[in-house]
Amino acid sequence: MPVRSIYLVRHAIAVGHRAAADDAARPLSPAGRTRMRRAAAGVAALVPGLDLIVSSPLVRTVETAEILAGAFVVRPSVVTMAALRPGGTAAAVAEGLKAHAKARSLALVGHEPGLGELAAWLTGAHVPPPFKKGAVCRIDAPAWPPDAESTLVWLATPRMLRALGHR
Repeated sequence: MPVRSIYLVRHAIAVGHRAAADDAARPLSPAGRTRMRRAAAGVAALVPGLDLIVSSPLVRTVETAEILAGAFVVRPSVVTMAALRPGGTAAAVAEGLKAHAKARSLALVGHEPGLGELAAWLTGAHVPPPFKKGAVCRIDAPAWPPDAESTLVWLATPRMLRALGHR
């Protein structure tokens, strides 16, 4: 079984809770969109390509996923997965990934604390890594669906990614 790369992406900055009656409908803020476009360019400089982007169904994550997809020369498809919603479990995400067994390189766009918990679960860490809005980490999974035998390869802050995107 070949190693697969999973990129965990926290959604970009969204409008405040008071700007939308429904939390699931909160879109990215104008600043969040701008910063994510720059960070996505940095991701595209680091990552040769993605086969697929899987997003939480919430508006802010789908918008983040679409911005990320647009940064690649060959645009990956974007699909949603309920398990990536706030409150979803790492085991449910891994189970949902069974449907994407052909993907060798994919991004998962979600929320905190779920993404940090997923990263810790995948790597067997006791403490989740921090995920600022727009941060990305790469985890290599030798098994599919991924499990605790996976390896954290790198974690990039949004500032690092924006700097790479300006090169």
